[in-house]
Amino acid sequence: MVAFPTVQVSELVAAGEAELKTGPFGTQLKASEYTDGGTPVINVRNIGMGQIRADKLEFISDATRDRLVSHVLRAGDIVFGRKGAVERHVFIRKEQDGWFQGSDCLRLRFKSPRVEPLFASYFFATEEHQRWMMNQCSHGATMASLNQEVLARIALPLPEVAVQRRIAGILSAYDELIENSQRRIRILETMARALYREWFVHFRFPGHENVQRVDSALGEVPKDWEITDLRNVCIAGQGIQTGPFGSQLHEADYSDEGIPVIMPKDLIGFRIRTEGIARIPERTAEALGRHRMRPGDIVYGRRGDIGRRAFLMKHQTGWFCGTGCLRIRPDPQAVNGWYLFNYLGQDDVLSLIAGRAQGVTMPNLNTGVMSSVPVKLPPRSLQDKFARLTFPLAEARESLTFQIQALRRTRDLLLPRLLSGDLRLGARAA
Repeated sequence: MVAFPTVQVSELVAAGEAELKTGPFGTQLKASEYTDGGTPVINVRNIGMGQIRADKLEFISDATRDRLVSHVLRAGDIVFGRKGAVERHVFIRKEQDGWFQGSDCLRLRFKSPRVEPLFASYFFATEEHQRWMMNQCSHGATMASLNQEVLARIALPLPEVAVQRRIAGILSAYDELIENSQRRIRILETMARALYREWFVHFRFPGHENVQRVDSALGEVPKDWEITDLRNVCIAGQGIQTGPFGSQLHEADYSDEGIPVIMPKDLIGFRIRTEGIARIPERTAEALGRHRMRPGDIVYGRRGDIGRRAFLMKHQTGWFCGTGCLRIRPDPQAVNGWYLFNYLGQDDVLSLIAGRAQGVTMPNLNTGVMSSVPVKLPPRSLQDKFARLTFPLAEARESLTFQIQALRRTRDLLLPRLLSGDLRLGARAA
C-alpha cells in the first residue's frame, strides 16, 4: 500500500529518534496502590480504536506516579495493549498529558523532528496495518500478544514532515467534527435524563406543590398517578412478543440488501446501530409480517445485558425484530410511548426486570417477564408534555448520529489513500 519511503521503528529507536517502553511490572505497581482519584492510568481495557475509553479508568496517587515517573505519558505518545486487541492504540493528546502507562501496555514515543506522531497514529489506524499487526501477534495463540520486538518491525511511511502534518490535519479535522457531534449528543441525552428525573423520580413536575402523595405498591407517588402492569398499556394481543424462532428465519434467508433485521448487537447507546446490521429480502419480511416494527415500538435484547433497548423512529418503519430480540408495542390510548421508554430505563425498573429474568447462565427476557412489570402512570397531560419537550432532543441525536456516520465514512475512505500517497499533497507548511 505505502508509496512513501518507509523507515522501520527499530531504526528510529537505534538512532535515538524513538523510544519503546513496556508498562511497569506487577511487582512495581500493585493492585493495592490504585486509588479513588489522582493520576489516570491507561490500561488495555481503556484502549479503543484511536480513542481512550474513559468509563473504566483507574487511578494512582501522585506519590506512586512520581516513584514510577518513567511511565508518565506525554502528549504525542502512542499506547498499545499487550494482550487481546493488539491492533488498537490510543494517541495521547494534550488533555491526557501526565497520565500513566498501565502494566499491560506498550508505549511508543517519537523524538525525531522528521516524524509527526499524529500522522503515525493515523497510519496505525489503517486496515492494512491492523491486519499486519494481527498476523504478527497471533501465531495460533489463544490471545494475540504484542511486544517491543513486533513494534520495532513496523515499517512506517515517512514523507516530508510538512506532508505528514497536512495529512494529519485533514484527518484530524474530521475527528474534531465527529467529537463535537458526540459532545452535543451527550449534552442532549443529559438534558433529557435530567428532566425525566426531576419530574418523575423526584416528583418536581409543574404544579407538584398542589398534589398530595400517597402510598402505593411502588412506594410513595403523587395522588393522581396510577400503578398498572406493562401488559395493560400495550396493544391487546401482540403488544409484547419475541422475535421469530430460528426455524422461521434461517441463515440462508439473509441477504446483502433489503429490510434491516434488529439483533441485540445492534442495540448500542439506546439506539439502533446500522453498521453491520443484517438484512432480509422484502418478501421474507412480509411472510413474517407480525415481526415488522412501527414507529414508537420499543425493542429489547432478550439475553445478556437486558437493559439494551431502542425506540423505533419514523425512518425505521418496517424494520424487522430479530430472533434475539423482544418487541413492546405501547397502546397510544393508554400511555405515551416515549414516556414509557424512558420509564423502563429507570435504575429500579431495570433491577426489577433483571431480578425476574430467567436463565441459568445469563438473564433471559420473555413475554411473561415483561408483561407483569409494574408501570407508574402520571397523568397523560404530563406524559405528553415531557414527550413534547424531550423527543425533539432524541430526533436531534439521530440527525447528529447520521452526520457522524457520514463523516466517518468519508474519513475512512480518505485514510488509506492519503497514507499510501495515492492522494498527493504538496509539501507546503501546514
